Amino acid sequence: MSTLANSPVLPAGVTLPIYMDNHATSQMDPRVLEAMLPFFTEKFGNAASRNHSFGWAAEQAVEHAREQIAKLIGATAKEIIFTSGATESNNLAIKGIAEMYKERGNHIITQVTEHKAVLDTCKRLEKHGYRVTYLPVKADGLIDLEDLKRAIDDKTILVTIMAANNEIGVIQPIAEIGKLCHEKGVIFHTDGVQAIGKIPVDVNAMNIDVLSLTAHKLYGPKGVGALYVRRRNPRVQISAQIDGGGHERGMRSGTLNVPSIVGFGKACEIAREEMATEAARLQGLRDRLRKKLESELDYVEINGSWDHRLPGNLNMSFVYVEGESLLMGINDVAVSSGSACTSATLEPSYVLKALGLGDDVAHSSIRFGLGRFNNEAEVDYVADKVIGIVKKLRELSPLYEMVKEGIDLSKIEWAAH
Repeated sequence: MSTLANSPVLPAGVTLPIYMDNHATSQMDPRVLEAMLPFFTEKFGNAASRNHSFGWAAEQAVEHAREQIAKLIGATAKEIIFTSGATESNNLAIKGIAEMYKERGNHIITQVTEHKAVLDTCKRLEKHGYRVTYLPVKADGLIDLEDLKRAIDDKTILVTIMAANNEIGVIQPIAEIGKLCHEKGVIFHTDGVQAIGKIPVDVNAMNIDVLSLTAHKLYGPKGVGALYVRRRNPRVQISAQIDGGGHERGMRSGTLNVPSIVGFGKACEIAREEMATEAARLQGLRDRLRKKLESELDYVEINGSWDHRLPGNLNMSFVYVEGESLLMGINDVAVSSGSACTSATLEPSYVLKALGLGDDVAHSSIRFGLGRFNNEAEVDYVADKVIGIVKKLRELSPLYEMVKEGIDLSKIEWAAH
């Protein structure tokens, strides 16, 4: 009998492997690819070539994309600076502001659950004499605005707090943070990578001065990002971190990646038109997944605020199960036990630890990132698969057995070996 004949029959709508790691990156939307294709071949000009039609066509495409991106966040096209991605955008924002405003002060405020692109940049600045305050988060992953208020002093030049977290999907009170910063005369930067295109973000309504974006988290290409830099009330200035030609209003030199910029613009246009419908659909899928898991499994916990969360995010701990074993058990489903940027290490997630989770619970956590191309059949398949594996692993877990027998593990004195 053939191997194919022995393969289990999959439900309609399910093709393996299933991708549910959309916080790491997202599949490119075919409409984005279609918009990009001419710019690899017949429209290949350099957008900085001002003396022939090839350059003019490229420049026109770039300016159109700039408008599409600006429109999604309530900005003007002149406020959009293209970069190679969000890591560069965060570096440019934080280092560029620190350098430009160093005469005014040397204090920067961020939070402990930021992406490494922000945390590592801040750590580097500390080596150059800057003072950085890392705000803690509450058990729900949100910062306390009173902590922020207390941390701002007369040397504070920048507050950088992400809009939505890449692991737990928690959405910070960005508008309130921005308002507070403006009252204190401090520049407010936010890493908006996970939020843009998923929830409404308006730089004026939310008092955002500088905003990092990237294309590949919203069904666009990898290798292209942008930085929104406010031009009025207040006008923000940034010192360039890459020199050579003075492109992008002197803030970021280098030949523009025209095909990817075109794709980025198209991805933002689609997001603006479809965000409301898509968010409702993703929230429905996420809630369905949670409900199915909770109906069959005990000792599961949601990590981070449920009320302030991205529509496609579910971060859940399966207590008394080791996360890596769970991941191996569901190897036909692409999910993550932490962020993609730190998953090379076996250390428990620093984000989950900041919420107060112990190492064992943090290690048992899975991040499900639902996206545009997921459907109900996939959610049902993933839920059933996870339920089956968790039950199987718990059958092998002496700790789970002891808990089920009513033993309080916290009162046990473990012998060291």
